Amino acid sequence: MKNMTNRAVGFGVIAALCCVATVRLSAADQMTRYNATAGSKMRVEGTSTLHDWRVVSSLITGFLELGPNFPKEPGQSVQPGKVEVHGEAIVNARSLRSINKDGSYYEDKMDDKMYEMLKSTTNPKIVFSIKELTLKEPAKDKDSPYVFDAKGDLEVAGVTNEIAFPASIQVMADKKIKVTGSVPLKMTQFKIPPESILFVKTANDVTVKFEWMLKPGGAPAAAASK
Repeated sequence: MKNMTNRAVGFGVIAALCCVATVRLSAADQMTRYNATAGSKMRVEGTSTLHDWRVVSSLITGFLELGPNFPKEPGQSVQPGKVEVHGEAIVNARSLRSINKDGSYYEDKMDDKMYEMLKSTTNPKIVFSIKELTLKEPAKDKDSPYVFDAKGDLEVAGVTNEIAFPASIQVMADKKIKVTGSVPLKMTQFKIPPESILFVKTANDVTVKFEWMLKPGGAPAAAASK
């Protein structure tokens, strides 16, 4: 009798685990995956006692997996609230280049100092891992973006901080999405001495501006593993 009871309990646990797995897989099936594509760019701006400075990268890799309440069509009507999300945006530290105000290249010395500051040898990537995405304002029309609040972990030079910022996401006619935003940061958040980026004193405050292009493609990670 005891053995029968143990077997019944064991079967019950297995059945429960199967139900949980089925629910998770069903949720994954409803996610839409977007992969980074050409046309992205990131810009970091700061000031110094000598002049303003800026560095840019034209390559942001990574992906987003978005839940069923994310709009799939331009101007689609959706309710404000949290959107299930997984994903990360990645910038190779050595893809950053210093530029002048007119967009021309600045100099190798600044780039070398920047790579040293970002620990590009031991931590070659800047990574943002998104944890929350909340729709605040639906698109006004087919040509307008949706306005979200985003939250996640940003890793720079081997140091990770949680950040939050507003982000606009525009759904294009070809199903691609464009994610744009501006994030104020302090270099000391990532244990970077402000004076280390240039050979003059620089301010601690910087602003990161980005435009991330993604296109739909592939199955979400959990669904692909079935």
